[in-house]
Order: sequence, then structure tokens, then C-alpha cells
Amino acid sequence: MSEITSIEPQVKDKNRCNVYIDGRFYCGIKLEVAIKYHLKAGMHIDKEKLDEIQLETEKSQAVDKAMTHLSATMKTERQMYDFLVKKGYTQAVIDYVLEKLNYYKFIDDFAYCRAYINSVNGKGRRAIEADLIKRKAKCEAIDSVLQEFEEDADEAYAVLQKYLRGKEMNKANILKGCKYLLSKGFSYDTAHSATEKLAQDNEDY
Repeated sequence: MSEITSIEPQVKDKNRCNVYIDGRFYCGIKLEVAIKYHLKAGMHIDKEKLDEIQLETEKSQAVDKAMTHLSATMKTERQMYDFLVKKGYTQAVIDYVLEKLNYYKFIDDFAYCRAYINSVNGKGRRAIEADLIKRKAKCEAIDSVLQEFEEDADEAYAVLQKYLRGKEMNKANILKGCKYLLSKGFSYDTAHSATEKLAQDNEDY
């Protein structure tokens, strides 16, 4: 069995407390629940028992917090997991919440990836992939959705024109423009095609 070494009121919510097991933070819980189950420093308890207590008393509140967190923007499953961890929920509660959110399609990494691709402008495939990885979308969702994605040559051309606006249209600057497109995640073929089109459209080149 483990030992509750400390129970401390939370700074941001005086109605909740942090429970420390064997000297390390374990979970957050309502003060009334801690009192109801006579939890106190020095008490020996199975972690599984504490998980059961939190699951039974806080699963509904955890779902509500998750839904509020989702109300601003879509989230990947991993982003939601990290949010619940920071809120001090045990793995049992987190698993319960994620199961509910997945069941009702409130979180869906495939839908998240598609929505992100449709919302972003001026970035190529590699940059979009890096962004989705940073947002911790599932690898299978990223791979699947990117298979449906085709880089827009016209968009790359527009990005190139904007980058070169006000600059002298010469070979050196157009080459810099090509490198800029690569830095924005466009493929070499797309970047090369855009710079070739710009060169052909510009009489001074």
C-alpha cells in the first residue's frame, strides 16, 4: 500500500485539494470528498482505491471540464489527455472521459487533421505535417489525411509573389524565393514550378 504524505488546498480552487502519495503529486480531488472518505496525511491507501474514489465522484465534472475546453477550438486526443493530466485527474478518470468524447465524436484526430489542413494557408505539405505532429495528432490520422492532400501550385505562386513584392526581379532573388517556399514546407517540385512560372511571367528575368 502507498502512503498519503500530504493533502494541500489548491491555489486556484479552494474547494479542491492536491493529494500527494509517497511524496509525489498523485491527483486532485474535491475537499468534501477527501473529508467524506477520511483522507489525511499518514493514511495508507491503495492507489487503485483512490482511483475508484475520484472516478465515482468526479467523472461527470471531468467531462464538463473537457467539453468547456473543447468549446473554443477542436483538440486532438493527446491534447485533451494532457489537459486532463494537468487538471489532476487519475488515469481511470482520463480513460473514462476520452472514451465518452471519442464515442460522441467530440474528439477525432482524423477530423482534426482535415479541419486544420482546410484552415491553413501559405504552407506546404511538410510544414503542415510538422504542425500536426506538434499538435500531437495520431500518426495514422496524419498519414491518412495527407494522402488526400495535394499542394496547390497557385497558392505557392501567390506566396512567392508576396515574398518578392518590392524586390528586384532577378535570378538571385527568385532563387531566394524558391528557398523561401521550401522553408514554408512546399515540395521541391512545387517550389521549382512556381519559380519557373514567375520567371516566365517576368520580362526582366
